[in-house]
Amino acid sequence: MREDDTDHRPRVSLMERFRRFMLDLDSRLDFGIFKGFRWTRELVERFVVFMDRFHVGGWRRWLLVEPASEALTLGFAGLMLMLALAIPAFHETSDEDWLKKSELAVVFLDRFGNEVGSRGIKHNDSIPLEDFPDHLIKAVLATEDRRFYEHFGIDIAGTMRAVVTNARAGGVVQGGSSLSQQLAKNLFLSNERTIERKVKEAFLALWLESRLTKNEILKLYLDRAYMGGGTYGVDAAAQYYFGKSARDVSLPEAAMLAGLFKAPTKFAPHINLPAARARANVVLDNLVEAGFMTEGQVFGARRNPAKTIDRRDESAPNYYLDYAFEEMRKLVDTLPKSITERAFVVRTALDPGLQQTAENAIENAIRQFGRDYHAKQAAVVVADVDGAVRAIVGGVDYGESQFNRATDALRQPGSSFKPYVYATAMIEAGLTPKSVVVDSPVCVGNWCPKNYSGGFSGSMQLTDALKRSINTIAVKLANTAGKGSPRAGRNKIVALARSMGLRTPLTDTPSLPIGAAEVTVLDHTVAYATFPNGGKAVPAHAILEVRTGMGETIWRFDRDGKKPQQVMPPQVASDMNFMMNKVVEEGTARRAILNGVKAAGKTGTTNAYRDAWFVGFTGNFVAGVWFGNDDYSPLNRMTGGSMPAMVWHTVMEYAHQGVELKNIPGLPPNPAQIGPKIAETSDVPRPAMLSTKAAQALVRIERLMDEAARAAVATTPRVGPQTEAPALAPGATAAADGSLPVGALPARRRD
Repeated sequence: MREDDTDHRPRVSLMERFRRFMLDLDSRLDFGIFKGFRWTRELVERFVVFMDRFHVGGWRRWLLVEPASEALTLGFAGLMLMLALAIPAFHETSDEDWLKKSELAVVFLDRFGNEVGSRGIKHNDSIPLEDFPDHLIKAVLATEDRRFYEHFGIDIAGTMRAVVTNARAGGVVQGGSSLSQQLAKNLFLSNERTIERKVKEAFLALWLESRLTKNEILKLYLDRAYMGGGTYGVDAAAQYYFGKSARDVSLPEAAMLAGLFKAPTKFAPHINLPAARARANVVLDNLVEAGFMTEGQVFGARRNPAKTIDRRDESAPNYYLDYAFEEMRKLVDTLPKSITERAFVVRTALDPGLQQTAENAIENAIRQFGRDYHAKQAAVVVADVDGAVRAIVGGVDYGESQFNRATDALRQPGSSFKPYVYATAMIEAGLTPKSVVVDSPVCVGNWCPKNYSGGFSGSMQLTDALKRSINTIAVKLANTAGKGSPRAGRNKIVALARSMGLRTPLTDTPSLPIGAAEVTVLDHTVAYATFPNGGKAVPAHAILEVRTGMGETIWRFDRDGKKPQQVMPPQVASDMNFMMNKVVEEGTARRAILNGVKAAGKTGTTNAYRDAWFVGFTGNFVAGVWFGNDDYSPLNRMTGGSMPAMVWHTVMEYAHQGVELKNIPGLPPNPAQIGPKIAETSDVPRPAMLSTKAAQALVRIERLMDEAARAAVATTPRVGPQTEAPALAPGATAAADGSLPVGALPARRRD
């Protein structure tokens, strides 16, 4: 072929090539989709032909196939639901040391070194299951869970029987929880009656059944259940009620103990012996009905019921001890890993006389005025200004209810929340007690607060606004703190309140500045200690010192505890003290005035009179008092300046007798250096107190003696019984006044 005959084909452009490529790709995709649908259709047709072999029609389909299909669908959905519900329950068991933690044993001393009670269980002293009397085991099983050794953790038959019985009775007359479920509640959950708790309880019961044997579950149940009188476990209860070991209890005594599991506060013999004996008789009936014993075997127990030790005159600070024990549970987790002991001796900040005075004040107030005010419950917390809690009253009667309203109840503080608002506004906007504010209508969105008086008073100083507890001004101050933004102001108020010690969720609502958020009496009271401390927040604590069973000091609050933190300028704290002192001396809390002692504080009354508060402080102590009802029913127009202020006055008047008084920053000095002795203030005599310097000197001597004793033990070979160095029983170290009883002498340390 000649060169001249060469075929000169036109050159294809890049755009043309791209177009052809896309056409080719499109055709391939179309063909692939077509083939895919074709193959899918053929596959479906083949599947249909295959499934036609199993086709069931007529009555077999509607009676067998369809129900089975629906059951599988619902079963799968049920499994997914159960998994979702089980996850929160199993989170309770995330701590691999859960069993060991429950075995904590603590002997509590008051601030003066006297034993006041104990909590927990000593694992090495617990009685083996085989040592419990046979009739005690049978009495417990016959009453609490007759099918314990037959079910898998949840007694389906027993639960259904309880549901039917309760439906017929129109109320709860029979429980449906198995013994495993009750143990799960005791180990991991609270006593709140909610569906969520019951669901968790069921799953945890199954978890326990998979981890422990039946005998181990029964043993734990006998050791961990609350049995009234501050006792846990049948052995402690037998010692408390009968003065003997659980190994030695008779049949009538075993029946009485078994009757306590259902409602220990209701059937405790030291509270209501007739009710306890009636309950024991029910237990004897259960033994016969379950076939564990015959009527002839229980006849003698019916005729000769158990006799108990008379403890009606004994009283223990149970609300305080419950709080201290929970604090100790948390503290144990922070101790060095080298400390493997589970038994401790703990010295607390408890002031027994002050505790008894607070209990008496609450009891007398409810007895005299409870009906008039429709008030059934109250709570009191008293602490040093460094946060050491001296007294806790969590309710009117611990025997009737162990729920601690001072530490666990969430209640609205009302106007007693306003100091956080005022302090925030003073910090953010530079306000002073003499700053002028205007009481006039204000709205945040659709919410427009009203004053207690119903009207508006116009211009006034900031001190007068707090003294008169003006709601509208508190809301305006929140706006001021936020530089015109209510939400930003409320966020700053919450931040300050949290830094001062409030740990509960503080919901951001327009009504937060006038006390709509919920707090606990303990947090709210100790947070107020920030003001007399010059703006330094302190942690609430009951424990001053922890020792092992051998007497070795392993933790001290003054050395190892959380240190105060400056959360507001000292000048703001002084200004707040000045204004809150006016609340007491000229405002809504005049009934809280103390003779010879400067005091400051704030009253609080919530919407519909559901809560009444007074929280106040001196240079030495801070105290909070709350009145209300567990069912949130309204009080009969009780305000914080009435019963709460009166109870506060009674308690604090006793607290300051013979105490070296400290001044409140921003206020004139107290008229005297020592708190006045007031006749007939309380039925509990107030012991004479040492001065701060004398108390601190005794503490230093105690520490030196401890160090010398440890050095002597380390250098001297042990050839016989050793004599321990004496330990000063008093040692009230973290107290604000440093006071100790004048007659306190060195005491032998407990083994």
